[in-house]
Amino acid sequence: METVGKAVGRNEPCPCGSGRRYKECHGRLEVHSRKVDFVVAGTQKGGTSALETYLREHPQVCMPASVKEVHYFDDDTRFDAHDGDYSAYHGYFQPRATHRLLGDATPIYMYWEPVAARIHRYNPAMKFIVLLRNPVSRAYSHWNMEVKKRRETMPFEEAVRTERERLLEATPLQHRRRAYAERGCYSAQLRRIWALFPAAQTLVLRSEDFRTDPVPVLAKVAAFLEIAPFPRVDRRVVNAMPYEAPMSEAARDFLQQAFASEVDELERMLGWDLSGWRAR
Repeated sequence: METVGKAVGRNEPCPCGSGRRYKECHGRLEVHSRKVDFVVAGTQKGGTSALETYLREHPQVCMPASVKEVHYFDDDTRFDAHDGDYSAYHGYFQPRATHRLLGDATPIYMYWEPVAARIHRYNPAMKFIVLLRNPVSRAYSHWNMEVKKRRETMPFEEAVRTERERLLEATPLQHRRRAYAERGCYSAQLRRIWALFPAAQTLVLRSEDFRTDPVPVLAKVAAFLEIAPFPRVDRRVVNAMPYEAPMSEAARDFLQQAFASEVDELERMLGWDLSGWRAR
């Protein structure tokens, strides 16, 4: 392709005649080669949307320009025959001179099994930020979101009691939408990351702490990423969806029993006191 005259703007039509904007066509050839430095890898419905807004406002952090969640490393079709060319991934970012870090907030990264290995091949120095929410309340919030989006019609208790059978629909893959309880099995997800990355490259936070008082949590994030303190910290809730009714006691009892050993294991792994997750 030849260009004559003034430089082509990134949002102008590409001179090659494809009909696409320059940045989405030949402009990709000029995309930077900086690697993404950190991911907010989970958990879904754990406060990742709120954290992403703080990170996006930080003057030293570059988040994706056009989307909140990139879904690059969980796109299995992309990796069927991946050739090591990450220009499409880098094309989501438009870093400025003031940006020290590039970050990607896609909460399914923690849950989707092949992701950790794919990220390790891309950047072994990647840092992971993980927010963990009480798996019982997380499951109900997840189900509520699916209902609001008209992708779920089954009552919550029935959905979690029959989840194992429903997950088989996606075999041999995982189920992106109906893993209400399975996504709360955090210990296996953390071990998958730690099998490839040093624990020092992960920051595991409690969603309830972040929601109650974001100031100390964001201070930990800034220290972990080695950036300046966040310039603006106010308590915010993002992408929360109202519930039509509270969770039934029967469903809560079922899930608390189902997660009892998982909560015990997380206490051992993280050194946390999770008695609040056991409380009714």
